[in-house]
Amino acid sequence: MVKVLLIAVSGGVGAAARYGLSGLVHRLFDVSYPLGTFVVNIVGCALFGFIWTLAEDRLLIGGDLRMIILVGFMGSFTTFSTFIFESNQLLRDSQFFLAGINLAGQVILGVLALYAGIALARTL
Repeated sequence: MVKVLLIAVSGGVGAAARYGLSGLVHRLFDVSYPLGTFVVNIVGCALFGFIWTLAEDRLLIGGDLRMIILVGFMGSFTTFSTFIFESNQLLRDSQFFLAGINLAGQVILGVLALYAGIALARTL
């Protein structure tokens, strides 16, 4: 139960960090492109890789703390980093077909699902 609470708290911190970084980028660069989200996703991927390597290769972060950081903080900061990490794991394991399905499928089906949700809400 304590782990779940710590994941929830770190998730709140991750959401606040996402909001803060995205807002800062939008204030610094007044462009119509969603640059804040872009920056958050790229920073999130770098952080995920950094934390994962410290945990797996260097053994500097234990399993529970890794879970709290990666699932809680990173999960709220950006799920894109998890998506990229899992795609990379498939590529690393030479599962090229599955990696392609994961990459293209989530993007294409995600856009289609968004449109379906919009259409459904508009019919109500």
